[in-house]
Amino acid sequence: MAVTKRRTTRSTAPKAPALPGKDELIRYYRDMLLIRRFEEKAGQMYGMGLIGGFCHLYIGQEAVVVGIQAAMRETDSVITSYRDHGHMLACGMDAKGVMAELTGRAGGYSKGKGGSMHMFSREKKFYGGHGIVAAQVPIGAGLGFAHKYLNDGGLNACYMGDGAINQGQVYETFNMAALWKLPTLFVIENNKYAMGTAQARASAGELYERGSAYGIPGYQVNGMDVLEVKEAADKAIAHIREGNGPVILEMKTYRYRGHSMSDPAKYRTKEEVNKMRSESDPIDNLKKLLLDKGITDEDALKVIDREVKDIVTEAADFATTSPEPDPSELWTDVLVEA
Repeated sequence: MAVTKRRTTRSTAPKAPALPGKDELIRYYRDMLLIRRFEEKAGQMYGMGLIGGFCHLYIGQEAVVVGIQAAMRETDSVITSYRDHGHMLACGMDAKGVMAELTGRAGGYSKGKGGSMHMFSREKKFYGGHGIVAAQVPIGAGLGFAHKYLNDGGLNACYMGDGAINQGQVYETFNMAALWKLPTLFVIENNKYAMGTAQARASAGELYERGSAYGIPGYQVNGMDVLEVKEAADKAIAHIREGNGPVILEMKTYRYRGHSMSDPAKYRTKEEVNKMRSESDPIDNLKKLLLDKGITDEDALKVIDREVKDIVTEAADFATTSPEPDPSELWTDVLVEA
């Protein structure tokens, strides 16, 4: 008996994305720069002992969340794992509240009780920040289900890492999302090393094809280029909004720091990291495009840099002067009052 194979996933075509307008390009640059400077400051504060526990920085991956969020609407929701500071900022959450949560202060988004990995904002429809690998994936499908049930026109962007993609609950989620045609965008942030093991040693096949058994289309995208990310997100989100169910986007990206602040990252060479920084940095490459195309000039970019540094400095000051949570807060937010 002849068997016909139906290919449901593919890599994106290698063509240059359309160039957005000046204001949009400047916004991408500013948003990525804010994440970069915020994370650099968080790293400094961790080294000074002002931030405790785990701290996973997003330096190098900024183009992914900025490009994805630029394609979304206010009705959409977001959920991610523990490398979440950049996602909060891209969702429009206040840098002061994010930094104050890192330092465990009452002015933080979780009242200083959640720390780096557990922050939420109902106002911005950001539902975490989850410290267990892949725990956010089924919740992301649940948020997609809520959007469909409420018929509010929204979708959920569910971010996960390349280490999470091998978890069993991911495939249970893919199955349900495909069956019910849930409006969920699954974003795999493939930074190549998960917690410290190279993707090639841990994952067989192409990650963007992992939904093919369920008929979920998947695409591989250069996650170091915010314009390519935005274009891919636009297409995927349009497909989802038309009622066709979930889409997988595998973002080929790279983290410059270790898995967390306690990781010396000895599983890769300094030469490899420096090569990525010099050739593929999302912020430097967008800056070069802005200057080469005559869209803006060095003086205007310096103004943006100063504004961003002021925001981060203010956030750090707030995070160190905001009071610690009152001991009575230990008993709050544990159960929902009926």
